[in-house]
Amino acid sequence: MNKRKYCLILATVAVTAIAAFKSPSAGVQTVIDTRLEPSQAGQDPKPRNKTFIDYFLPTSIIGSLSTNVWGASTVGPRDPQNGLEDPSMKKWDYWDGQIIRGSDGRYHLFASRWDQANGHRGWGGSKAIHAVSHQLTGPYLDQGLCWPGNLDGKGHNVTALVLPDGRYAVIVSETRPGTVFVSKSLDGPWEQLGLIQVATNQFSRLGRMSNTSMMVRPDGNFEIVPRSGAILISTNGVLGPYVVQGRSIYPEVAGLPLETLEDPVVWYSGGLYHIVVNGWKPRKAYHLTSVDGIHDWVFRGLAYDPTTDFVRYTDGTVNHWFKLERPGVYIENGHVAAVTLAVVDVAKEDEKGNDNHGSKVIVVPFDGVAMDRDMQNDATPTRPAASPATAK
Repeated sequence: MNKRKYCLILATVAVTAIAAFKSPSAGVQTVIDTRLEPSQAGQDPKPRNKTFIDYFLPTSIIGSLSTNVWGASTVGPRDPQNGLEDPSMKKWDYWDGQIIRGSDGRYHLFASRWDQANGHRGWGGSKAIHAVSHQLTGPYLDQGLCWPGNLDGKGHNVTALVLPDGRYAVIVSETRPGTVFVSKSLDGPWEQLGLIQVATNQFSRLGRMSNTSMMVRPDGNFEIVPRSGAILISTNGVLGPYVVQGRSIYPEVAGLPLETLEDPVVWYSGGLYHIVVNGWKPRKAYHLTSVDGIHDWVFRGLAYDPTTDFVRYTDGTVNHWFKLERPGVYIENGHVAAVTLAVVDVAKEDEKGNDNHGSKVIVVPFDGVAMDRDMQNDATPTRPAASPATAK
């Protein structure tokens, strides 16, 4: 067969294939996912697996959508009854956010606040507060300071969890050493249990308590992931001592963008340990998983991005906050049911106080059941469960 004839045959086959694809009578139904990752721009469309951002669900409208509220017009019509905010923006900027559901059915949100007149720079004087709601998505009503008699309520990087003995713990860091407060009731009173201790080893400098996220592991031990991205494990209770298991995990995760990572949140669901970590400069967050919560973290892709349409209501209205930080997860029946995010409507340096700009905590529903199912169906590297490093 000469070259010219061979080329004609190939061209005929290609035309026939295209026609079959387009023709309704061809009897073939083809579905192609043409969503592209940024790195694929200009290339042929390729299928893409779901990432964390694809599992956010539309938020029900509790009150009504309004543009007559504080904030930049670029946010769009929004429901001020979602999450926790000062609707007048005359008193407080709110930040952080972690939800625990009480035995009474109410939802308890632990967060921080500071005087909005100080603008976003006022976060250095933030104080830990407790808010409650009868609905997961809000509105959350500020109940006041958690520990007004302890350094006047001082606390930032606020997070919370249920301890194995049934007590509740609230942890703060950054503006004061990693400090644990405990109570038998979500309504308090809260007493300072002590400071988080980090055992001395070659990696202990990575154990500075900043952006601290803490969880109780299925084995009953405690795990902390701070801003550094190191994994800290305590086999001796909530105060530790915690042993830093090695270097920061971030540089070892293939494909993970490494620019300005902070605000990690760690949890366990669907047979995997998860971390969502925020890149403050690119304003995007990323999702990682591990089989044992210590080693072999795998990059799962985009977790959230404020320029996309993932914060949306059931009527299709979309909100675009300028920044989304300090993610927290609310877990129900073993799966993430909602994500809390601290949001600001403009760049932080442009939020100067008494200027109709500010910050709040939003609550976005999440389909963690579907995500965990899909994660389990994915082929992921496996590794036998390893014992954590211990102090030497």
